[in-house]
Amino acid sequence: MKFESPNMASIPGGVFQMGSDRHYPEEAPVHKVHVDPFHMDAQPVTNLEFSRFVSETGHVTTAETAPNPEDYPGALPEMLQPGSLVFRQPNRPVPLDDWGMWWEFCFGANWRAPFGPGSSIAGLEHHPVVHVSYTDALAYAHWAGKDLPTEAEWEFAARGGLDGADYAWGDELAPNGRHLANTWQGQFPWQNTDEDGWRTTSRVGHYPANGYGLYDMIGNVWEWTSDFWTQNHPADAAKACCIPKNPRVLDADDSQDPCQPEILIPRKVLKGGSHLCAPNYCQRYRPAARHPEPIDTSTSHVGFRCVLRS
Repeated sequence: MKFESPNMASIPGGVFQMGSDRHYPEEAPVHKVHVDPFHMDAQPVTNLEFSRFVSETGHVTTAETAPNPEDYPGALPEMLQPGSLVFRQPNRPVPLDDWGMWWEFCFGANWRAPFGPGSSIAGLEHHPVVHVSYTDALAYAHWAGKDLPTEAEWEFAARGGLDGADYAWGDELAPNGRHLANTWQGQFPWQNTDEDGWRTTSRVGHYPANGYGLYDMIGNVWEWTSDFWTQNHPADAAKACCIPKNPRVLDADDSQDPCQPEILIPRKVLKGGSHLCAPNYCQRYRPAARHPEPIDTSTSHVGFRCVLRS
């Protein structure tokens, strides 16, 4: 049965300019979209909330399950163990075109042990849950009587009524030097000056809410949406009467990674950026920003929140 959490915000819906022509090519072109009113979790799902879900359902996450060899032709047998991707900060500058220099597939890393074996979520109960795949996020949403947002719903909500602004709070990343989201300061990935006080995830609600009362829509953790990945947005409708209403991308065929044609894992759209987004790398701490993620992949910087539609 559907229920409305007291920690949900009411999103009014309407027409907005989705995407950006000023940043990464996959965000273009800007086009008008209409979304109906809905409710959205005011904060990302936390470790405390996710642990209740696991306790009541017995859900086993993707990171806690050994990969199926048939899904990964050519994979080394010793790599087909339960685990997840964990960020490891190098101690020196490294090439920015080789993400393997700072990501490790860590056996035993999962939502309970976010930094690998021996770690725990003690003291992180009110931080966003991480190491959750799309499958895990969707299972939680259905258990809660909710759903995952579409890309259009997520972006509309993240803008908080500031249609066309670069950030969820305006057009300046850190107005008057004030950090309004948990992002990276310094030279990614080796130098973190830690000006905002957070080295990894932050407690949800630490930063100000946007115009719709939503916290952490930018930075902290990337968030899953229900749309399959597309390389770019569709062109704007030729007439106002034809503006797409509540658009969804349901075709998985073109979402797979062309660089790995042998692995037929569809990808969904992530939104919002994370604490690893930096001025010198991945400036995706903006509502228009988007990123593809295989549905079976979990990492130490991806979480989610849910929506409730009428």
